[in-house]
Amino acid sequence: MIPAALSNWYSRQNERDQRVLFWGGIAAGVIVLALILLPLQRNLSKARARVAQQQADLAWMRQVAPTLAAAGPGPAAAATQPGESLVVLIDRSARESGLAQALTGSQPAANGAMTVRMENADFNLLIGWMSRLVAQHDLRVESASITGNGTAGLVNAAVQLHPR
Repeated sequence: MIPAALSNWYSRQNERDQRVLFWGGIAAGVIVLALILLPLQRNLSKARARVAQQQADLAWMRQVAPTLAAAGPGPAAAATQPGESLVVLIDRSARESGLAQALTGSQPAANGAMTVRMENADFNLLIGWMSRLVAQHDLRVESASITGNGTAGLVNAAVQLHPR
């Protein structure tokens, strides 16, 4: 009933008023759409920027994840397993720290100490590994010789560890 009444009312208007109503209706529609679409466009742009930032964050997290995983759970982790020899402890902890490929050898030293050699070891992983050995397994680093090998971040090292 309302559309019919509106149509009758419109048809009773003169030609000039009909033209003004027609173009005014179009202008009002464009304004309403602009008031709806512009905020939606702004929100879409902000959402795209947030997604891009989150993708960059994810890429960074994936890059540092191996280093963080190798760092281990921290000082609250279990210490040396009962009856585990120093050789086994060093080998196991090096593998857990992501240094298995770098571990080239170990040999006993005086007073129960152990000298461990690593080649092409990631410096950050090596330092984290030595820190965990001291904090979690009650070992002491008696000496360490660390030299760069020409590749950024990779080193050769000889570390002497001693049980406390």
